[in-house]
Amino acid sequence: MKKLIALVGLGFAFVVSSPVFAGDQQAKMKGCNKEAKEGGMKGDERKAFMKKCLSKEYTLKANGAAATPATPAEPAAATQQDRMKACNADAKTKGLKGEERKTFMSSCLKG
Repeated sequence: MKKLIALVGLGFAFVVSSPVFAGDQQAKMKGCNKEAKEGGMKGDERKAFMKKCLSKEYTLKANGAAATPATPAEPAAATQQDRMKACNADAKTKGLKGEERKTFMSSCLKG
């Protein structure tokens, strides 16, 4: 009985909280669908467009008619993975280990 109550409680929490977390992605999905529809895309072409459109690098235009990818040269566009690679390389060249490396990585990743 306790398991059933716990399961129902978790299910309720998931159902209630899921719309809160889906806001941005859901809005982007609507914009991408609008662009694909206006572009007359179907089949594999639409599938490829939707994959590209839903990526972080892709930005929707305000009118939804067309979109352009974000320029990778922008400093804010550096991904966490890129920062991690750069910080790891720096720590390796400096020969940092243990707590010293941990402290360096923490400050490096914060920017």
